[in-house]
Amino acid sequence: MKPGYLLALLCMVPLLAQADIYKSVDANGHVTYSSAPLRGGKKVILTPLPDSPAAARSRATPQDFPKVTQETQRGRDDTRRRILEDELRIEMKLFNEATQNLNRAQANSSGAGGDEKRATLNNQVDLHQRNINALKIELSKLK
Repeated sequence: MKPGYLLALLCMVPLLAQADIYKSVDANGHVTYSSAPLRGGKKVILTPLPDSPAAARSRATPQDFPKVTQETQRGRDDTRRRILEDELRIEMKLFNEATQNLNRAQANSSGAGGDEKRATLNNQVDLHQRNINALKIELSKLK
């Protein structure tokens, strides 16, 4: 095991077991870690990882951080909902137009140039359908 991985693993051990860790380097440069004192070894003092619960508490929102009232947030959510609903109506209209154009192109199918046009129209229908699905997902996430 690489020493870097071992050290990372050992850094997590104090969080789980709270045992003392000792490090020893022999004459050949081999590093050995142990939970028992080693001859010529030194105690390793580990600091908590940044993602520990103590670090998370220190990143809490400051008291003087601006707060948003429920009424303000509700207004923002309503505005977002209206925007998404407007976008959904526009996309549905574009989807219907693209579908009609595709149906007309399929009814008037003629030659190789028609194949390219139908492929382009089919891509437009797919694009609008994906947009509609994405907008519906966003609307479902609103309270």
